[in-house]
Amino acid sequence: MSAASSAASSAPPTALPTAPPQPDPRRWLALVALSLSMLVLSFDTTILNVALPTMADQIGADTGDMQWIVDSYTVVFAALMLPAGLLGDRFGRRTMLVAGLAVFLAGSLLGSLVHSPGPVIAARTVMGLGGAFVMPLALSVIPSLFGPAERPKAVAVASTAMAFGMPLGPIIGGALLEHFWWGSVFLVNIPLVALAIAACFALLPETTDPAAPRVRATSTFCTAAGLGALVYGIIEAPTRGWGDPLVVAMLAAGAVLLATLVVRERSVERPMLDMSLLRQRGFLWNTVAATLVSFILTGTVFVLPSYLQSTLGYDALGTGLRLLPMMGGLMVAARIAPALAARGGPRPVIVAGLLVLAAGAFLGATTADGDGYGHTAVWLAVAGVGFGLSIVPAMNTALGALPRERAGSGSGLLQTLRQTGAAIGVAILGSVLAAGYTGRLDTAGLSPDATATARDSVIGAHAVAARLGDRALAASADSSYLHGMNLTLVVCGAASLVTALLLAAFLPNPRQERTAAPPAAQGAEGADTMAARPADARQ
Repeated sequence: MSAASSAASSAPPTALPTAPPQPDPRRWLALVALSLSMLVLSFDTTILNVALPTMADQIGADTGDMQWIVDSYTVVFAALMLPAGLLGDRFGRRTMLVAGLAVFLAGSLLGSLVHSPGPVIAARTVMGLGGAFVMPLALSVIPSLFGPAERPKAVAVASTAMAFGMPLGPIIGGALLEHFWWGSVFLVNIPLVALAIAACFALLPETTDPAAPRVRATSTFCTAAGLGALVYGIIEAPTRGWGDPLVVAMLAAGAVLLATLVVRERSVERPMLDMSLLRQRGFLWNTVAATLVSFILTGTVFVLPSYLQSTLGYDALGTGLRLLPMMGGLMVAARIAPALAARGGPRPVIVAGLLVLAAGAFLGATTADGDGYGHTAVWLAVAGVGFGLSIVPAMNTALGALPRERAGSGSGLLQTLRQTGAAIGVAILGSVLAAGYTGRLDTAGLSPDATATARDSVIGAHAVAARLGDRALAASADSSYLHGMNLTLVVCGAASLVTALLLAAFLPNPRQERTAAPPAAQGAEGADTMAARPADARQ
């Protein structure tokens, strides 16, 4: 086993195979290395969300700071995944994946050493740079290792690894915050990343695609600057006002830069942003579903910890444990979704998942003052099932629609759109939350400084209330935050419901259409041929 692993790790880079891969038990060991890389990213995302209320208290981060602590990572992540995927295609996916993990490790170390919101945001930016190489390259290797028959299982394994990291992060993060300083949630990444790097070197074969398009600096700048400006405008709007000149200028600049990116990429012969992939209905609509789920999941996990800690009064560990119903529902649904999609096609499973997600969000929006954790646990579990049912078949079918020789750029585009949805989700849902909170908060009788602190965040309001002995302010802060959270859940439910209706109307269903094919196409040879083709070619 060690000799085989050594041979795989020391072999020279090879071009991406054009024929379906031959059975090789090392593929599943390689999948372990990929899954460990994905685990690191999901672990970091959820451990940070549990730490945000503690960070707000200890380093003086307001709601805008907390949004940027999350979005500085996701904006860079989304902006650089396309060039990262292309660099991996050209210079070696394993090499670039390991390099990304090393940068992620450096950012984690930096984050554990700083003591104010600005440097934390900088550390998260470095981590986003590393993560931009990890996610698309880990996914782009899957089509080169597994054929259409095995790909659903491989995607499910990788998705389960990510799902496993989501509940693991809050639990370990909560335990760390009980005994150590907030920077320990960054420091704990270091052994995980080191293990992932070792696993990639030992188990993952090197693959390349020398024909991949080159990375263009102008397109990369337009992506990063455009997305950053758009997110900045959305985050600042609740505080400054949507008509504020700076907010309007940033939103306009973001729109212009992103439009310039699309126009420029459509005009070149071999674009980084391959918009032609979006002409394939299978890829387009599955990507829409995956992006929407990322929008809702990231935004929901952002708003929940402050409610559980500040309003319901749980500590960091208790908060992590109380996120388990969502993570448990997600993991269970992620395991059964591939089998359901294989029987009836992906469309009914994805649509059902989005409807279940909408039901969970609308149920959560009925949370009232005085409701205990029981109500929250129910809607979290329902939403988790919806997440799991929708994300796994959507991701698998989107990857299956990609031509094998465009795996890197295609998965990079998919992940860019997903992470863009995540960044915008935190920005929009965080802004809805902030507007709902500040619009209801009663600060009558407070000094200007106390009012500003109370309006910054629910944690700041509780700090002011404790200093002044003002129980009415604490009660108003809890009620106002709950109102803002309910508004965000209404937005989540409506977005999920609209997307479910659109997918029911426009998403192709490969399994259903294949079973309706002429008998001549259903023989052993015909079935093998169709299974080997991209999903969109069967539609």
